[in-house]
Amino acid sequence: MKSNKAVVKVMKPQTKEHDIAPLIEDMLGKLGEDPTRDGLLRTPLRVDKAMRFLTSGYKMDIQQILNGALYEVKYDEMVVVRDIEFFSLCEHHMLPFYGKMHVAYIPQRKVIGLSKIPRIVDMFARRLQIQERLTQEVAQTIQEVIKPLGVGVICEARHFCMMMRGVEKQHSGAMTSAMLGAFRDRKETRDEFLALVNHRSNGF
Repeated sequence: MKSNKAVVKVMKPQTKEHDIAPLIEDMLGKLGEDPTRDGLLRTPLRVDKAMRFLTSGYKMDIQQILNGALYEVKYDEMVVVRDIEFFSLCEHHMLPFYGKMHVAYIPQRKVIGLSKIPRIVDMFARRLQIQERLTQEVAQTIQEVIKPLGVGVICEARHFCMMMRGVEKQHSGAMTSAMLGAFRDRKETRDEFLALVNHRSNGF
């Protein structure tokens, strides 16, 4: 008997080494530049390499990132990793947006190695993104990996598509949040998270 459940395929880039470079060379010519002049001779290769790094999140795997760093610990208070810097590319204009993310969770049976949380942020930031989805993907992944009582994520970012073009507002920022489990259901949990994010102590 056939299942009616839809199969969702995640498309990953299938490009060969340096095959982005000819496209960049063609684009330079269409922009009115001379791609053969000294300053631009190696630009297509540099852009090829840069784009592959900036979108390397498509090739990252959550199990490789975790590498077994899940630990059984009797701890049921909030864990917060604050001020995680990230850089991403807006999927609408392929211009950068950057900022910082604050991630919290309340363990139920397991905790995750602290260094793994910034790596999870990078996995999703190094893709063509929108800020809202990036925030949600980080929260949902942590929820699925360690099944805590709740996850909270706050993302603050500035977008070059607003700063360099369009409205051209250099000092405007955007904030998004994702609250799952106890962070969504309990106001006191959200308030504690916000207080910890906003707290500034000496040296931190």
